[in-house]
Amino acid sequence: MKRILVIHTGGTISMSEDKDTGKVETNEEHPMHRHQAFIQSLGDIEEINPFQVPSPHMNNDYIIILKNIITDAIEKDAYDAFVITHGTDTLEETAYLLDLTIDTSLPIILTGAMRSSNEIGSDGLYNYVSALKVASEDEARNKGVMVVFNDEIHTAKNVTKTHTSNTSTFQSPNYGPIGSVTKTHVIFHHQPFPYKKYPEINSNTKIGLIKAHMDISSDIFNFFVEHQYNGLVVEALGQGNLPPTALDGLHKLMDAHIPVVVVSRSFNGIVDGIYAYEGGGSQLQNMGLIFSNGLNGQKARLKLLVGLSNHLNKEQLKTYFA
Repeated sequence: MKRILVIHTGGTISMSEDKDTGKVETNEEHPMHRHQAFIQSLGDIEEINPFQVPSPHMNNDYIIILKNIITDAIEKDAYDAFVITHGTDTLEETAYLLDLTIDTSLPIILTGAMRSSNEIGSDGLYNYVSALKVASEDEARNKGVMVVFNDEIHTAKNVTKTHTSNTSTFQSPNYGPIGSVTKTHVIFHHQPFPYKKYPEINSNTKIGLIKAHMDISSDIFNFFVEHQYNGLVVEALGQGNLPPTALDGLHKLMDAHIPVVVVSRSFNGIVDGIYAYEGGGSQLQNMGLIFSNGLNGQKARLKLLVGLSNHLNKEQLKTYFA
């Protein structure tokens, strides 16, 4: 049996609905603890609760705690796989930041729930069991950090939350899942592309994220210069274009040597410096803005955080995002 460390962090999977008020609140006892006999039949499983927070409360410091727990366990050869239960709102960000910084062949899997433990159709236990099944598979090695949800296995890089309440909320636009979980099997049909890991996360690094819109003002970009941000990610229009009204602010960011990464606010596709008009992607690239490799805004923000935390210069950042 595989040695699996389960790290519970909070979120809907740890909560119950008050039948009188309809409000969902955290339980004193994690609901997954009530199924020990069945859970322990799936592996040699140890469960820990280093902290318990709803996912909007997650931050870099909490993720550093998770990272240190996992890397210390890897150094001691204490476990064969890791499962993290997590709230869904920021689950993809925790998964990706761990994926960017932990270099291991061992499976690391995040899961959670869209419905609390006592709601009709609760999905927490099912997702948890599915994650443990994936963690127990030899084929789950060398896949990076994964998200297991609603019978599907997704990479941390590509997965995103797409629906506010539907249990099939986690999807990978452009790419799809890399595997599936059935009642009897775990099936992988894609192999993720590996990339270089950088271990440091500096919680003091300030990275902004904004979504572009028609007639966006330079005042917004000036804010990040005035408040001494270390970097900025812009969800630009289309293939990576911005209105001319943004250019003065972007020039100030460049003059202040603040790296700016461009992604698209569009749900699918990647950015490219195609258009040569004022504010077009070609002009933005010539100004020194960095075009990303198909990440969404929140993921690009974390990648820029890791790049700057590990002291990558501008040219290295371009390669990192290419």
